[in-house]
Amino acid sequence: MTDIRIGVVGGSGLYQMEGLEVLEERKIDTPFGAPSDPFVIGRLEGKKVAFLPRHGKGHRLLPTELNYRANIYGFKVLGVERLISVSAVGSLKIEYAPKDIVVPDQFFDRTRHRVDTFFGDGLVAHVSLAKPICPTLIDTFTEASEAAGAKVHKNGAYVCMEGPQFSTRAESEVYRSWGMDIIGMTNLQEARLAREAEICYATLAMVTDYDCWHETEEAVSGEAVMEVIRQNVQMSQDVIRQVLRRLPDESTDCPLCRHALAHSLITERSLIPAETLKTLAPLVGKYLG
Repeated sequence: MTDIRIGVVGGSGLYQMEGLEVLEERKIDTPFGAPSDPFVIGRLEGKKVAFLPRHGKGHRLLPTELNYRANIYGFKVLGVERLISVSAVGSLKIEYAPKDIVVPDQFFDRTRHRVDTFFGDGLVAHVSLAKPICPTLIDTFTEASEAAGAKVHKNGAYVCMEGPQFSTRAESEVYRSWGMDIIGMTNLQEARLAREAEICYATLAMVTDYDCWHETEEAVSGEAVMEVIRQNVQMSQDVIRQVLRRLPDESTDCPLCRHALAHSLITERSLIPAETLKTLAPLVGKYLG
């Protein structure tokens, strides 16, 4: 573990952080393969942070191709305790307009082809995801967005779809009828794995479009999304700076996130394979070491 306590996952368009004093780029090999890119270690707003572009520099990886386990495991071995996720989303409600920010507190899973747990191979764990987002970070992200001058919506349900295609009109209308608020392709797996890794996690969801349900707006397209993303990048960086100003430098406790495995490891200790214990030592070592 290192002295890096804060991580940033950059989404579409956010491949680097303006003003980040880069100290090093660190390539981390994990038991689950390679993360999306080397981690950029640096200082921003006086705090040491680890930055990772989710899709790799130049946006090379589809949402389904992302190695979510390697990304979160890499943050864990760096010592990260609080993870700031930035992502582009579509809006499923008229009041969530393009360029707004949503700080969701719930997820609904519509993915099909993704590994989203560290466990298995002889070790079973069942963590609680009733509250999949760290409530303390929700408040911090909301305050930071307001301070940066953004229109922000606190709480909401994020539908995580498989992609890479956007929704059909029928799908979009069904999600709206279910009461969902925004739709994206990446954040649910991050939230699940961060909870298993006992990392506080929350999302700055940057609205780019109205998906394809809106009667008078054009259906979402890659070109239109990228244009709004380019406009959103500066705002997302401003919000991240405001978040960092509000996060303490020292290690902090969080009853929900930082002890998620305390009562979640089910398998009898004597039956867990040694190789599995070695692989998951950064996650379970304090309980099964």
